[in-house]
Amino acid sequence: MIKSIFWDNDGVLVDTEKLYYKASRLTFAKIGIDLTDEMYAEYFLRNSHGTWHLAKKLGYGDTTISELRNERNDLYSKLLESEIEIIKGADEVLNKLYGTYKMGIVTSSRKDHFEIIHKQTGFLKYFDFVITGDDVKSTKPDSEPYLKALETSGLKKEECIVIEDSERGLRSAIAAVLKCYIIPTSLTLNSNFSGAEKILNNIKEILSLF
Repeated sequence: MIKSIFWDNDGVLVDTEKLYYKASRLTFAKIGIDLTDEMYAEYFLRNSHGTWHLAKKLGYGDTTISELRNERNDLYSKLLESEIEIIKGADEVLNKLYGTYKMGIVTSSRKDHFEIIHKQTGFLKYFDFVITGDDVKSTKPDSEPYLKALETSGLKKEECIVIEDSERGLRSAIAAVLKCYIIPTSLTLNSNFSGAEKILNNIKEILSLF
């Protein structure tokens, strides 16, 4: 029997992935790198490696790359403040599940970006705990984020379910030996979701599963 739901954030509750992609694409364009949808999906959403190694291949040093990373993060923050979109149906689903299940958000996002997002959503009232990228040593696809969520919940693995949208998130859940439902986005649609418990069309379908 499921007692707890661990939610990914970006792409599942809020449509922010396209903003991170936009900030990354604009930043890399300054050094002559055309960051395509396919590259972003491969490096960020499947493997969580980023694309800074491409800058190194062009001869850029660590100092310049650090400056570019900071520039990207600042741009992403500004985009979050002005262009954030909530996933359609997310508020309805969270409201209906609230109080019945222990719920947590498990994200690789930085805490400052996470806070900008949820100052606008009003979603945090639904959650018992939050784990951001700043709370772990290794982010997804490593198992650490979901193992920490499991420990925080105080429940057994078979009593918990993960909701994800990306391959790296799925691999993180599987590595933690947790069942995972996938809701693909336009950026993750062509990913390898083998091992997922279910693949859903939209967030509202979750209500028919609990």
